[in-house]
Amino acid sequence: MHPLTTFLWFNTEAEEAANFYVSIFKDAEIKKVTRTPEGIPGLEGGAVLTVEFTLNGTHFVTLNGNTQYKSTPSVSFVVNCDTQEEVDHYWDNLLEGGQSMACGWLTDKYSISWQITPTILPKLISDPNQKKANAAMQAMMKMIKLDIPSLQKAYDEA
Repeated sequence: MHPLTTFLWFNTEAEEAANFYVSIFKDAEIKKVTRTPEGIPGLEGGAVLTVEFTLNGTHFVTLNGNTQYKSTPSVSFVVNCDTQEEVDHYWDNLLEGGQSMACGWLTDKYSISWQITPTILPKLISDPNQKKANAAMQAMMKMIKLDIPSLQKAYDEA
Protein backbone atom coordinates (compact mmCIF):
# COMPACT_ATOMS: atom_id res chain seq x y z
CA MET A 1 0.00 0.00 0.00
CA HIS A 2 1.28 3.46 -0.90
CA PRO A 3 0.97 6.18 1.76
CA LEU A 4 -0.40 8.63 -0.80
CA THR A 5 -1.90 7.97 -4.23
CA THR A 6 -2.87 10.51 -6.85
CA PHE A 7 -6.21 9.53 -8.39
CA LEU A 8 -7.13 11.00 -11.79
CA TRP A 9 -10.70 10.89 -13.12
CA PHE A 10 -11.33 10.40 -16.84
CA ASN A 11 -14.37 9.72 -18.96
CA THR A 12 -13.02 6.80 -21.03
CA GLU A 13 -9.31 7.66 -21.45
CA ALA A 14 -7.83 6.14 -18.24
CA GLU A 15 -5.68 3.55 -20.01
CA GLU A 16 -4.71 5.86 -22.87
CA ALA A 17 -3.67 8.60 -20.43
CA ALA A 18 -1.68 6.22 -18.22
CA ASN A 19 0.19 4.90 -21.27
CA PHE A 20 0.84 8.48 -22.43
CA TYR A 21 2.36 9.51 -19.09
CA VAL A 22 4.42 6.32 -18.76
CA SER A 23 5.85 6.92 -22.26
CA ILE A 24 7.16 10.37 -21.21
CA PHE A 25 8.73 9.71 -17.80
CA LYS A 26 11.96 7.72 -17.70
CA ASP A 27 11.21 5.95 -14.41
CA ALA A 28 7.64 4.88 -15.11
CA GLU A 29 5.65 1.67 -15.22
CA ILE A 30 2.08 0.39 -15.57
CA LYS A 31 1.51 -1.76 -12.48
CA LYS A 32 -2.07 -3.02 -12.83
CA VAL A 33 -5.14 -2.70 -15.04
CA THR A 34 -8.50 -3.46 -13.44
CA ARG A 35 -11.48 -4.26 -15.64
CA THR A 36 -15.16 -4.01 -14.83
CA PRO A 37 -16.85 -7.30 -13.99
CA GLU A 38 -19.68 -8.65 -16.12
CA GLY A 39 -23.28 -7.93 -15.21
CA ILE A 40 -23.00 -4.51 -13.50
CA PRO A 41 -25.74 -2.18 -14.77
CA GLY A 42 -24.37 0.80 -16.68
CA LEU A 43 -20.89 -0.68 -17.08
CA GLU A 44 -19.59 -2.67 -20.00
CA GLY A 45 -18.09 -5.90 -18.70
CA GLY A 46 -14.37 -6.19 -19.38
CA ALA A 47 -13.83 -2.46 -20.01
CA VAL A 48 -10.92 -0.75 -18.25
CA LEU A 49 -12.01 0.63 -14.89
CA THR A 50 -8.66 1.69 -13.35
CA VAL A 51 -4.98 1.72 -14.25
CA GLU A 52 -2.31 1.84 -11.55
CA PHE A 53 1.09 3.21 -12.56
CA THR A 54 4.15 4.99 -11.23
CA LEU A 55 5.95 8.10 -12.46
CA ASN A 56 9.35 8.73 -10.89
CA GLY A 57 8.35 6.70 -7.84
CA THR A 58 4.97 8.41 -7.36
CA HIS A 59 1.91 6.15 -7.40
CA PHE A 60 -1.05 7.13 -9.62
CA VAL A 61 -4.41 5.60 -10.47
CA THR A 62 -6.52 6.63 -13.43
CA LEU A 63 -10.25 5.88 -13.37
CA ASN A 64 -12.77 5.70 -16.16
CA GLY A 65 -15.63 7.42 -14.35
CA ASN A 66 -17.91 9.51 -16.50
CA THR A 67 -18.27 13.14 -17.53
CA GLN A 68 -19.43 14.25 -14.08
CA TYR A 69 -16.06 15.76 -13.05
CA LYS A 70 -13.56 17.88 -14.96
CA SER A 71 -9.90 18.69 -14.23
CA THR A 72 -8.93 22.30 -13.58
CA PRO A 73 -5.59 24.15 -13.33
CA SER A 74 -6.28 24.63 -9.61
CA VAL A 75 -4.52 21.28 -9.14
CA SER A 76 -1.26 20.67 -10.98
CA PHE A 77 1.76 18.42 -10.96
CA VAL A 78 5.25 19.90 -10.71
CA VAL A 79 8.03 18.26 -12.69
CA ASN A 80 11.34 19.46 -11.26
CA CYS A 81 14.05 19.62 -13.92
CA ASP A 82 17.78 20.00 -13.37
CA THR A 83 18.64 20.87 -16.98
CA GLN A 84 17.14 22.69 -19.95
CA GLU A 85 17.17 19.37 -21.78
CA GLU A 86 14.80 17.96 -19.13
CA VAL A 87 12.59 21.07 -19.30
CA ASP A 88 12.38 20.70 -23.08
CA HIS A 89 11.65 16.96 -22.88
CA TYR A 90 8.78 17.20 -20.41
CA TRP A 91 7.40 20.42 -21.89
CA ASP A 92 7.40 19.21 -25.49
CA ASN A 93 5.95 15.78 -24.70
CA LEU A 94 3.30 16.75 -22.14
CA LEU A 95 2.21 19.70 -24.30
CA GLU A 96 1.45 17.43 -27.29
CA GLY A 97 -2.24 18.05 -28.01
CA GLY A 98 -2.54 20.33 -24.97
CA GLN A 99 -2.23 24.05 -24.28
CA SER A 100 0.63 26.16 -22.97
CA MET A 101 0.11 28.68 -20.22
CA ALA A 102 2.44 31.24 -18.64
CA CYS A 103 5.42 30.67 -16.36
CA GLY A 104 6.09 27.04 -17.20
CA TRP A 105 2.51 25.79 -16.82
CA LEU A 106 0.72 23.67 -19.39
CA THR A 107 -2.45 21.64 -19.67
CA ASP A 108 -2.02 18.31 -21.44
CA LYS A 109 -4.44 16.78 -23.92
CA TYR A 110 -6.36 15.21 -21.01
CA SER A 111 -6.80 18.59 -19.24
CA ILE A 112 -4.29 17.70 -16.52
CA SER A 113 -2.15 20.69 -15.48
CA TRP A 114 1.62 20.49 -15.16
CA GLN A 115 4.34 22.89 -14.04
CA ILE A 116 7.65 22.18 -15.76
CA THR A 117 10.02 23.87 -13.34
CA PRO A 118 13.79 24.19 -13.31
CA THR A 119 15.15 23.25 -9.87
CA ILE A 120 17.23 26.43 -9.89
CA LEU A 121 14.15 28.70 -10.09
CA PRO A 122 13.19 28.67 -6.37
CA LYS A 123 16.82 29.45 -5.48
CA LEU A 124 16.93 32.41 -7.86
CA ILE A 125 13.62 33.99 -6.87
CA SER A 126 14.19 33.55 -3.13
CA ASP A 127 17.69 35.02 -3.09
CA PRO A 128 18.15 37.46 -0.18
CA ASN A 129 19.43 39.98 -2.74
CA GLN A 130 16.03 41.38 -3.73
CA LYS A 131 17.37 42.98 -6.91
CA LYS A 132 18.60 39.60 -8.18
CA ALA A 133 15.48 37.76 -7.02
CA ASN A 134 13.20 40.33 -8.66
CA ALA A 135 15.16 40.16 -11.93
CA ALA A 136 14.74 36.38 -12.06
CA MET A 137 11.03 36.68 -11.20
CA GLN A 138 10.47 39.32 -13.87
CA ALA A 139 12.24 37.15 -16.45
CA MET A 140 10.08 34.15 -15.48
CA MET A 141 6.87 36.19 -15.73
CA LYS A 142 7.63 36.93 -19.40
CA MET A 143 8.11 33.27 -20.33
CA ILE A 144 5.77 30.53 -21.46
CA LYS A 145 8.21 27.58 -21.35
CA LEU A 146 10.89 28.34 -18.77
CA ASP A 147 14.40 28.87 -20.09
CA ILE A 148 17.18 28.23 -17.58
CA PRO A 149 19.93 30.23 -19.37
CA SER A 150 17.65 33.28 -19.65
CA LEU A 151 16.61 33.04 -16.00
CA GLN A 152 20.23 32.72 -14.93
CA LYS A 153 21.29 35.62 -17.16
CA ALA A 154 18.62 37.94 -15.74
CA TYR A 155 19.69 36.98 -12.23
CA ASP A 156 23.43 37.38 -12.93
CA GLU A 157 23.02 40.76 -14.62
CA ALA A 158 20.97 42.27 -11.78
